[in-house]
Amino acid sequence: MIAVVNQDECIGCESCPEFCPEVFKMGADGLAVAYTNPVPSEFEEATKEAAEGCPAHCITIE
Repeated sequence: MIAVVNQDECIGCESCPEFCPEVFKMGADGLAVAYTNPVPSEFEEATKEAAEGCPAHCITIE
């Protein structure tokens, strides 16, 4: 599984690192980034929850 944050749509709300800090973090520009790819199997569920909980709907899972 690969997680991707669309930087053009991210609003910097910090919700994804709250769901799964092992995969998502906030970049220096204040936008989220998926820094762990491929996503380790033990974090797949939390990654999916982060994508579903994103208010900007800018996280895709491949």
